[in-house]
Amino acid sequence: MKRNIQVLLLLFLGVGLLHIALLTDLYLRYVRAGLRPALIASGVLLLALGAVSAALDGFPFDRPRTGRDRGDGHGHAGHDRGHAGHGHGGRGPRVAWLLYVPALTILFVAPPALGSYTASRDDAAAPRAPEPAAGGSLFPPLPRTGVVPMSLNDFTTRAVWDTGGTLKGRTVRLTGFVTPGRHGGWYISRLVINCCAADAQVRKVRVHGATAPRADTWVTVAGTWHPTGKPGAGTASPALDVTAVRRVPEPADPYHDVVVPRAGN
Repeated sequence: MKRNIQVLLLLFLGVGLLHIALLTDLYLRYVRAGLRPALIASGVLLLALGAVSAALDGFPFDRPRTGRDRGDGHGHAGHDRGHAGHGHGGRGPRVAWLLYVPALTILFVAPPALGSYTASRDDAAAPRAPEPAAGGSLFPPLPRTGVVPMSLNDFTTRAVWDTGGTLKGRTVRLTGFVTPGRHGGWYISRLVINCCAADAQVRKVRVHGATAPRADTWVTVAGTWHPTGKPGAGTASPALDVTAVRRVPEPADPYHDVVVPRAGN
């Protein structure tokens, strides 16, 4: 790979990072919102390195390097050694061209966030038992009237560990994407991250009583807790008897599992 092509790669990477972090919310498909400043700083640094390299190498032309540039001060033999050691203007292996793939992908074709493919192949991480709150209760009571909006993390934690039965008889509303299961079943799922998409953990709830929409469709479901196993004993799994399914747009931050208030609630 010639020096001018290496410079162009730095510029593409810098522009790509600044594009997804400054002009769009696409970076939320790959990292947490708190890492946005780091992405912006990295993009600026790559652009600065590319600009400096372009000024030194005469970009867009691959400026021939003199014997002094190669450290050649020992005659013709030294020139031959420098020529053999450094190649023609800093060429690298052809496989280096593959570095353009992520650079151009980020800039022109942003890959989607992780979805049902990941969720169906990873076991849902068992939520940790919470610390008892004041009064010895693990979970605060839910409202007794109306539909209760909940995050998948809250619902799954209660379904697995709540020995007080706070979910019993309550109608809840969950939002996530559709993940196909075995034997025609399906799950409403979310992926949560600590840093980036590489460390994503699955939260999913088995759905009963409703036909599965297409995989990766974002939906809001309403229903009641479907008991499975014994809460608090490590044998329970999250499940829901669904009475309503409604398609919704994918959120800007698909990994941020929080309750978003609906208009009119």
